[in-house]
Amino acid sequence: MTLQSRLTSTIAGVVLSIAGTACSQSMPVTPELREKWNDKTMFDLQAKTIDGKDVKFEDWKGKTILVVNVASRCGFTRQYAGLQALQDQFKDQGLLIVGFPCNDFGGQEPGTETDIMSFCSSKYGVDFPMMSKVSVKPGKGQSPVYEFLGTRTGKLPGWNFCKYLVHADGTTIEFFDSRADPGSVQFKSSIERAIKKAAAAKSGSKKTGSKKQTTSLGY
Repeated sequence: MTLQSRLTSTIAGVVLSIAGTACSQSMPVTPELREKWNDKTMFDLQAKTIDGKDVKFEDWKGKTILVVNVASRCGFTRQYAGLQALQDQFKDQGLLIVGFPCNDFGGQEPGTETDIMSFCSSKYGVDFPMMSKVSVKPGKGQSPVYEFLGTRTGKLPGWNFCKYLVHADGTTIEFFDSRADPGSVQFKSSIERAIKKAAAAKSGSKKTGSKKQTTSLGY
């Protein structure tokens, strides 16, 4: 990518961050897609990591997942720092951030997986899971993960660094566009609510199990 192209894509990202134009788009949800994903959860999916390994999301059951389509040459790229800070702050409470590199918007992720990983780890210290590069736009080449998320929410990224907050049940999903700052009080509050909801559900499940065991021991 030439210097002029880099400047153009960066300026485009800055303009979008100010104006909020096209930071999200609608997902064309067909009856076929509804049927396909109706009984599925996030934890039924799988993907390839940035180094080409298969990962089954069922290994992440019980966690609160933040899915982000990332790019290295975007006006929002600085959000990597806020995302890593979120991961550091909430990982022990069950938060897992997952990055999906994407070159769909402004050609702002043109590099190889090796280039991408080197950039985000050296510049921003990223250690949360990064997946292989995907397309998030609707159509034949769309990532199954984004087909699921789009079908569930009716929304897709319209630019880089859009976010899906997937609750621990794997079906409750909140969408945030590129302008949602990972370091903001409002966004952190959304993370905290999802984590508390997961903890409450887990606690309730344990209490129910304990009551059943106590009753059975009484006979």
